[in-house]
Amino acid sequence: MTAPPPQTATASPSVGIVIPTLDRPLLLRETLDSVLGQDYPGVVKAVVVYDRSEPDTSLASDDPLRPVRVLANSRTPGAAGARNTGVLVAETDFVGFCDDTDLFLPGKIAAQVAVLAAEPETEVVCCGLRLFGRTIEDTERGIPRPRVTRQDLLGGHNPNLHPSALLVRGSAGLLFDEDIPGSYGEDYEFVLRAAGRAPIRQIPFVGLGLRWHEGSYFSVLNNAPLISEAAQWMLDKHEFPCGGYAHWAGKVAFAEAVSERRSSALKWIGRTMAARPLDPRALLALAVTAGVPAAFIMKNLDRIGRGV
Repeated sequence: MTAPPPQTATASPSVGIVIPTLDRPLLLRETLDSVLGQDYPGVVKAVVVYDRSEPDTSLASDDPLRPVRVLANSRTPGAAGARNTGVLVAETDFVGFCDDTDLFLPGKIAAQVAVLAAEPETEVVCCGLRLFGRTIEDTERGIPRPRVTRQDLLGGHNPNLHPSALLVRGSAGLLFDEDIPGSYGEDYEFVLRAAGRAPIRQIPFVGLGLRWHEGSYFSVLNNAPLISEAAQWMLDKHEFPCGGYAHWAGKVAFAEAVSERRSSALKWIGRTMAARPLDPRALLALAVTAGVPAAFIMKNLDRIGRGV
């Protein structure tokens, strides 16, 4: 799919892009350039939200078509609070997100705005993405279906629905849940609620460069206890069918295994396999409890652009 022709400036809705950031100044500038460089005739306002770090106000700009606002996270520390801080000050027709490690590819905003403008019943539109990074070859992730419902998402997480790939109708008033421990899984919880209002529209236009990097805050090797807590929070909040339950229970099992809580890991492995026999996360957790180094498993998953 190619990007649609540009609209006239007077007819083009305004777009706000919230960029949460934490101690990645060089990558942030690349991200910001990719957002401001979009070939879109309307206003694209970048809202850079510094989470638990001092804002670099030199990035601010009052350019009428490409303004940049820089501020500190005024809500709960973490990605959810930072995103909400930006959403609440964007004041644009549509609002999207871009993590400070990701890049907007040419035509992303125009392609997504065209869908939202043509389909008033649609509140959230998602584009395809391209994985890139030092440890993997460029890999495109396509769109399996044009619309995703809440029931689809309850059956398991859709990795294509990355927050950086979303554009949301501003009038929807959707915010991220700041109660999630450490903001782990806040993107999935967001789209789960959004899909409960209206199916999420997916377009086969590859508009996002998703950087696969080793410095992720949510690496299970660094934050296993937090991931276990957040996954259990998700299971408590939402009633999942077998597939979705196994997805999140398997995350708990693997995190508990990495934390060397063997009895707890075995308990969650059992729960996961009861919901979905031979679940891959449960099998990986079982391997860790049997002595396979978690770092070895994660290294091999990184090579193919996958997480647990």
